[in-house]
Amino acid sequence: MSTALAMASARPERSALSSAWFRVGPVLTALAVVLLVWYGAAIWLNAAQVIERVLSDRPGWSFIDLARLTLSMDRPVLPAPHQIALDLFDSIFGWPLDSPRNLLFHAAVTSSATLLGFVMGTALGAVLAVAIVHSRTLERSLFPWVIASQTIPVLAIAPIVIVILGSMGMTGTFPKAIISMYLCFFPVAVAMVKGLRSPGILELELLHTYAASASHTFWKLRLPASLPFLFPSLRVAIAAGLVGAIVGELPTGAQAGLGARLLTGSYYGNTVQIWSALVMSALLGLFLTGCVALAERWLTPGGRR
Repeated sequence: MSTALAMASARPERSALSSAWFRVGPVLTALAVVLLVWYGAAIWLNAAQVIERVLSDRPGWSFIDLARLTLSMDRPVLPAPHQIALDLFDSIFGWPLDSPRNLLFHAAVTSSATLLGFVMGTALGAVLAVAIVHSRTLERSLFPWVIASQTIPVLAIAPIVIVILGSMGMTGTFPKAIISMYLCFFPVAVAMVKGLRSPGILELELLHTYAASASHTFWKLRLPASLPFLFPSLRVAIAAGLVGAIVGELPTGAQAGLGARLLTGSYYGNTVQIWSALVMSALLGLFLTGCVALAERWLTPGGRR
């Protein structure tokens, strides 16, 4: 009897462990493979410099010596993951938050331009979508230009925007936000057009029988129906806006921001600093998209379930 009870109590524990492994196991496996490949690539890419500068005068060196030296270089071609992690830790916890040496300071500067551009891009995309849905003339004349705007590389348009706005006395966050807006509005506009047109004929005819006006149809039917289309586009938009803000910092010679951090690292050949800024950009992108996903969970119907 006691054996049966013990087996019965062990089954929920095993099922809980298997369920947890099913959720995180593939992620951990993929992470382990990436780290293994990364360390191998770091040894391979940094080996030539180590052999030429250090091991050429040391006969009888082994692969362990080569691996140890390649993974501890000051300016490696490809930094090892632990070097990037140590640089991130030292930058975040080794300096005050308002210090230009702190990555969180640069992340806050880039975030301000990203969020401003995201708000402007979302508003612009929503207004364009509403205009296109309610006007065939605007759909035929405007929508092709909305699509064509995304064929212009942001690296080409960023210096132009910076120069034009700079000649008008607009510097700082606003020019970077304009570039961020340029990348944000397109996914929002396209998704909103699709969402506003998603209600079927039966729903539209039902409101027509109730003598609902165009504004009532928009607020009561079209807008709620567009939310499942809107929020996925917002996740794409804010990630694209972050890229736009970083790119906007490159041609300005900015002193703050993740783009400025990348430029500083490239000027001095500090590849560890470059990679730590890239990792911080990725973490910031995950945080911003996570905030949008949380808003989607709370604002969409059935999102709290």
